[in-house]
Amino acid sequence: MASRTPSATAAGTASGPASRTAPPAAVPTPIDPAGFNWALVRSFLAVLDAGSVMRAARQIGAQQPTLSRHIAELEAQLGVPLFERTGRGVAPTAIAQSIAEAARQMQAGAEAVSRALTGARHVTSGTVRITASTTAAAFLLPQLILRFHEEEPSIQIELVASNEVSNLLRREADIAVRMVQPAQDALVARKLADVAIVACAHERYLLRAGTPRRPQDLQQHRVLAGDRDESIAQGMQTLGMPAQRSTFPVRTDDLVAYAKLVEAGAGIGFVPRYVVARLPGVVPVLPELKLPTFPCWLAVHREIRASPVIRRTFDFLAAEIRGELG
Repeated sequence: MASRTPSATAAGTASGPASRTAPPAAVPTPIDPAGFNWALVRSFLAVLDAGSVMRAARQIGAQQPTLSRHIAELEAQLGVPLFERTGRGVAPTAIAQSIAEAARQMQAGAEAVSRALTGARHVTSGTVRITASTTAAAFLLPQLILRFHEEEPSIQIELVASNEVSNLLRREADIAVRMVQPAQDALVARKLADVAIVACAHERYLLRAGTPRRPQDLQQHRVLAGDRDESIAQGMQTLGMPAQRSTFPVRTDDLVAYAKLVEAGAGIGFVPRYVVARLPGVVPVLPELKLPTFPCWLAVHREIRASPVIRRTFDFLAAEIRGELG
């Protein structure tokens, strides 16, 4: 900031009266918009309105040295002084007054952008399409969607129950709940939990057929298995128990139907632990039986993750599913 000095008066001479010469007006240096620090404008307007660096710092909650540095930087970028020191503070130069209106317009524009962005971040109206396995869609998500709708009634949910790994790249869905890690680089995936599989049966079945005490006892029980999926047969073979297709009198590859068969008392089955809690009368058996776990992933396309509606839904599901499965 330039110091204010008295008007210059030329000294008289013996040959004639004193002459006065006005200093040339300062001309701002053209600036490159790409390199201009627009943040300095806020400090400039604060000092301009307050008439003092100290008062301006107090009004906007900034440090006085910071504001002084900002003014110095702005003067250096423009190549002209903007304020002159006075006994009570600072006074704007003619250049400062000439650019004040443009600076206020700039500040108003920045505030408008800020308001627009803030409003966009809080938009909670729209539709989100969620895809999940039939088991998760039937037993895990319904209560979560109900709670979500109570919090965000303006967001509509489309639930796609499918065991196919939907391709988010082709926008078949916005968010996917999957038990396999998505491989596409364009997707953002978050692992939420490891899903435990447990052996279980309905109390009616156990009352009728007895409770197995060790894995080998499964040979004396009706075990429910898949139709084309042979993982249960292979698991029993790993434990040293002969098992083939005819070993399982009730078979289905539909995971929801499989869980409902267990609930009906049709035999002993192997389902995710969170499903057992949602099947009245079904209890775990053989707690010492070591069964594989499956990771639960929540995935979204990178480009649409920025959508406030999708981000809100994604964050809600991540927290709630982790709580349910953790």
